Amino acid sequence: MTETPPIAPTQQEMENAKIIARQDRIPIWSLSFLFIGILGLGYIFIFFDIFNINVSFIQTALTLGWATSPTASAITSLEGFVVLLNLIGYVIGALLLSPLSDRYGRREMLIITLLITGIGSIFNGLVTNYWEFALARFVTGIGVGADLAIVNSYINEVAPKNGRAKYTSFLFVLAGIGTVLAVWLGLILTTPATAFPNGLPFALANTGTFLATNGWRVMYGIGGLLSLIGVLLRFGLPESTRWLITHGRPKEADRIVSEMEARALESMEELPPLPESLPVVQKPQPVPYMEILKNSMYRNRTILLFLVWFFGYMTVYINAAGLSSILAGAGFGFPENGIIVALGITGFVVAGIMASLLGDKMERKLWLPISAAITFVGGLAIAFGLNNLTLAVIGAFLIFVGMDFWVPITYTWVTESFPTRARATGFAMADGLGHLGGGIGLIIVGALLATMKSGSVQSILVLFIVIASFQIISAVIAQFGPRTANKRLDEVSP
Repeated sequence: MTETPPIAPTQQEMENAKIIARQDRIPIWSLSFLFIGILGLGYIFIFFDIFNINVSFIQTALTLGWATSPTASAITSLEGFVVLLNLIGYVIGALLLSPLSDRYGRREMLIITLLITGIGSIFNGLVTNYWEFALARFVTGIGVGADLAIVNSYINEVAPKNGRAKYTSFLFVLAGIGTVLAVWLGLILTTPATAFPNGLPFALANTGTFLATNGWRVMYGIGGLLSLIGVLLRFGLPESTRWLITHGRPKEADRIVSEMEARALESMEELPPLPESLPVVQKPQPVPYMEILKNSMYRNRTILLFLVWFFGYMTVYINAAGLSSILAGAGFGFPENGIIVALGITGFVVAGIMASLLGDKMERKLWLPISAAITFVGGLAIAFGLNNLTLAVIGAFLIFVGMDFWVPITYTWVTESFPTRARATGFAMADGLGHLGGGIGLIIVGALLATMKSGSVQSILVLFIVIASFQIISAVIAQFGPRTANKRLDEVSP
């Protein structure tokens, strides 16, 4: 029986592959840096929204009558359900909207997803009861889930192969600005004035003004404004060249790559020689999921990466959305708990900077156990810092470094693990479904808090060991994943 000879590529297919090879040889960022700023503004808003609830939810619960005490353990359980519903929205948005970007383009969907997120945030600021609040978080989650999948697909399709983690992580630095802004505004607008270091003497929640009970509404309004500005700016983004090639639009891709080459030559004497042209598969499916589910390699990658995110996001969202409430329920005073989070949150920015500088230096998966170890040490410091504010702040700082350092690097890793024709879809399946772990983790911790002795170092120690253990499990699973660092996208995921 004779083997069927491979079908020779057509002239157009060879030209398409050469366009991508021309882009792949560019070793530096070669689009306008303004585009990073535009995407970064969206990140600032999205992570402002994610972390908004961390400090402000206590005032929300008290104002709307869901709790009578700022240290009530019930607040964590109430918050846990809200976060879970937000993450269910995240999953739905990721799974339904992200594949549309594989079919219809990255830029158009980036505009739609950020608009949905902003509408949800504005709705959050207008609610009058718990179920309206939960619904608003659900709507916001729909936009956030799809937006993160598409942004990460986009940035990795236009970044140089030796800098994909660098530029993804740079966006994460801007995300860190959003988290710091959210936590500090929450502290100022939603907690009572208290002498430092137990609080802020200029906080506004006991001033007898509108902010005394409605600072949280102002915060969601600010988030909505940031999103609308981001939507307008995203109209100026170019389309992904790789997406254009896979959808039979080589002339547009050639024009963008030519502009990238010209911009690169402004900083370089000459471009490196063209690498080998790799085949570019041009068969986008009506349902991009089939590109993954029918391919054993991509199917197995999806399962593994889902588990990495599922357990990792347990630790991330327990701390991102609930650390302030957890500290209050564990015995830290109010608003001292918010001060600990507000000072520790700078670790998020440091994590982004570290990931930007180090993420491309070795394989992505090797950074996950390092991150988990940092988180574990931070939890120990918080437990033994019950009566030592400085140690508690150091612990919170380390937790935010550890729980966030691996995230942008893994964003990069996931987008590298799927082909252009289904990249956002693959990201949505792994990262989107993995987010369910975040809500489940917060509910688990809320139940654990209800049974533990408040103010007990031993109980807090057990609590934070449990929280860190989820991320440790994630890091172990990651070691079975593919090696992708500094490889061409079509080499890793043909």
